[in-house]
Formats: sequence, C-alpha cells, structure tokens
Amino acid sequence: MNFYEPDTIERIRLISKEQFDTLYQISRILNSVNYTDRLISDTLDLVIDVVNAERGLFVQYDEIKKQFSIITARNIQKEDIADLSEFSSGILQKVVETGQPCLYHDVQSDPNISQFQSVQLQNIKSVLGVPIIKNERIWGVILADSRMNRKEFNEENLIFLDFFSNIVSLALDKISKLETLEKENILLRNRIEAEKKIPKLIGESVVMQKLALLINKVARTDATVLLLGESGTGKELIARAIHDLSDRNDKPYLAQFCGSIPDTLLESELFGFKKGAFTGASFDKKGLFEVASGGTFFLDEIADISLALQAKLLRVLQSKEIMRLGDTKVIQIDARVIAATNKDLNLLVKEDKFREDLFYRLNVFPVKIPPLRERIGDVPLLTYHFIKKFSDKKIHIETDTMKMLEEYSWPGNVRQLENVIQRAIILCDSNKLLPEHIVLEEDSKDANFMGTLRDFEKVLLLKRLKMYNENRTLTAKSLGVSVRWVQLKLKEMNGNK
Repeated sequence: MNFYEPDTIERIRLISKEQFDTLYQISRILNSVNYTDRLISDTLDLVIDVVNAERGLFVQYDEIKKQFSIITARNIQKEDIADLSEFSSGILQKVVETGQPCLYHDVQSDPNISQFQSVQLQNIKSVLGVPIIKNERIWGVILADSRMNRKEFNEENLIFLDFFSNIVSLALDKISKLETLEKENILLRNRIEAEKKIPKLIGESVVMQKLALLINKVARTDATVLLLGESGTGKELIARAIHDLSDRNDKPYLAQFCGSIPDTLLESELFGFKKGAFTGASFDKKGLFEVASGGTFFLDEIADISLALQAKLLRVLQSKEIMRLGDTKVIQIDARVIAATNKDLNLLVKEDKFREDLFYRLNVFPVKIPPLRERIGDVPLLTYHFIKKFSDKKIHIETDTMKMLEEYSWPGNVRQLENVIQRAIILCDSNKLLPEHIVLEEDSKDANFMGTLRDFEKVLLLKRLKMYNENRTLTAKSLGVSVRWVQLKLKEMNGNK
C-alpha cells in the first residue's frame, strides 16, 4: 500500500480518531527496540478492542503446503486460543484465494459463507478478514470475528484492519531479523557451553575431554542416548549430566535398574497398573514412564530385560505411548530415554538375545565411556577428589602410594577406586596416605590359587590379555614388564600345547 496515493488518502479519512490513535500505538509497539513473544499478541488485543470483536486471529500461510499456522490468537478477555479449528478455515482460505479484505456482517445468511462447516460449528455471525502481503505474496491473514451480529463490523473497521495488516507487513522484516539474531545468539551460547566442564565428571585426559564434548552436544537434543561402558565407569552420572544440561532440566529425572528384576515387577514399575490388574493391585499406580513424561528416563543395564519386555519398550520408543497393566487406555508420554549397558548388544543381537529393532532404536546416539585403565592419568585427580569427599583433613599422598594406584589396572573402574580410597581414609590415622593403607583385592580365584609360580604367571597373563582385549602393549604395562616378555611367554605357552 502506497500511503501517498489519492485513493489511500481518501480511505484514511474514513478512519476514526480512536482508530488513528490505535494504529499509532500499534506502530510504536511493532517498531519497539525490544522484541518479545508477546509483541504480536499485544497488538492483536488492541485490534479486538477497537473493532469491538470477540476474538482475533493472526496466522501465517504456507503456500506450498496450503496450510495455516497460528502466530497468535486471542479473545476479548485477553486469553490465548491455541486451537486453530475454533476459527473458520473456509474464510481464511477465501481471503487467501481472493487476496482481498473481506467483511461479512451476517455470515449465517450469506449462502457463499454459511456453507462452511466451521462457521456452523462455531456459530460465527460476523467476520472481518484481511491478507498480509509480503514481497507481493500472501504471508498470512488477520481475522476478527464475533458470535453476535455486530453493526460495528463495517467498512470503516475493515479499512482500519487493512491498514493494520500493512503495518504488520512492514514490521515482519524487522521481527524476522530479530528472530535470526536470537537463534544465532543461542548457537553461540551452545558453543561456549560445549567448552564448559561438566560438574562431577572428573578428568582432564583426552578421552574425557572428547566425552565431555559429546555430552554437551547431545544434551541439547531429544535424541535417545545409549551409554556403553564397563561397570563402575559412571554411566548414571553421565545420564544425569545429559539431563541437567538439557532443556528438560526443570522436569523429572528418573532412573530404573533393569538387571536381576522379575519381568512382572519391572513391567509394573515401568508402565504402571490399574486397580485389580493382578492380585495385590488394590489401587491405580502410575508407571515410571508416565511420571518421567516431559523429563528424562534412564534405563540402566538395558541388556538384561526379557524379549517380551523388549517388545513393549520398542513401542514406547516408536509411538511415545504406554498402556498400564490391566488397562485398555493408551497414554501419551514424552520422556527422553537414556539407556546403558556393560554388555555387547551387537553380540546379543546375533545370539537372538536382544531385539535388533530395539537395538537400532536405542543406538541413535551411542556414547562409549572409557574404563579407568584407559585414562590412568586421571587417577591422581580422582584420588584427591575422593579424599576430599571422605575426609575433612588435608591428607598428603606419598609418592609410592600414588605410583601404586597408577600402576593398578582397576577392573572395577572409578567405583572401585572410590571404595579403595574410602577404605584407605578409614585405615589412615595420620595426614599421610601410605601404601599399606591401600588394599587392592585380587580375584578370589587368584588368591586361592594352588598351582606353581609358572602356572600362576600363565593364568595372570591370560587374564590381563583378556582385560585389555588382547592388546599386548597395555598388558605389558599393567604387569610392569616389557612387550618382549609377554611375547616370549605366549610363545612358550603355545609351544607347550
């Protein structure tokens, strides 16, 4: 619209002083320095008031999909309306098709409009509608309607609404740019946060830095995460960190251990039950998936659940819905799933002990947590962390003590180190942690071994090789010998077969 054209000037004269004042107020709001989500809603409230409507609607139109989406919708009580079906889709489409403002003072008596089902269902009587034009295309539609006959729905108000749509059109570029800047700001904040250290995740080794980066990246998404690692590596700690760094951090975080739990008990815990579903079910109980909806649900040792329960879990991941035991009602849930296991799921799939389709559903974003033996350089940091946790005293660690801790292979990982340090603190009567305070338990089979020293060497070597996935360099380092010694021993053992 060219505001200097004679026809436009003539139309301006038809607008009342109140409408002029409102347009001026709207232009100030739309051109304000601070952009907020309520900006459009505030202007729509003014429109509803000045044209004496009951409701107002501001929608964006997708020319390719031929669909409308709500930018904002309000009623005369200044309340939001979320459901687009409460308005007439037929009238919206008619405004788009004609590309012209429309005025219907008595919709029910107009044969071209009263045929729309939405008009009848919503009992709409009067409508004002104008298109929003941007770059010579229809960007959206502004609608004002009433369920009563409104004499105020006249040409004057239609002209006012048309001017309003033109002001909005001019403001769209600014709003779009501000939204772009806001998105860029979020991306920059995410980059900065990606460099942040994760609380409670102790370690400065390269593998831990890579792990922290992965956690920061996946936390901001809703992707299902599969944590892979040996027992004691801190899988639950990392699951909690993912939740705390996510947009769901103000919603529930729940964890369920799935190992060594009877199927029926685990199923009732996960999905809940209806009163009378089984003997002892004397009340309705929500399942953990339902309670965790909106937040994060951590399933630890997922490999241990039965094939029957795996099928039900697959349904949750596929359709985001559950059904309580003994119920026929489907409940929609929105819980982000993080699963963990210390087993090889690929191998279990090949052995038909784990569903392949469930594996792929869980394996959206796998995160491998390194065992402590692969980040021995973090042992001093972890040791001091646990000393501080278990003692108020300032305790010094002797060099021999630290060497002893660093040379151990830690089959029980961080959890084992924590237990060893807690035990050492109890045994320590001074402010010095000595080697004798460190109790490293060997495997019970090794402790009661009755063979010769040569036999024990063989047992220990084979055990360490298995621990380090046949890596001879790591095996030699853990035993305090050369790789050459390991090679000679293996050759000797093979020669005696």
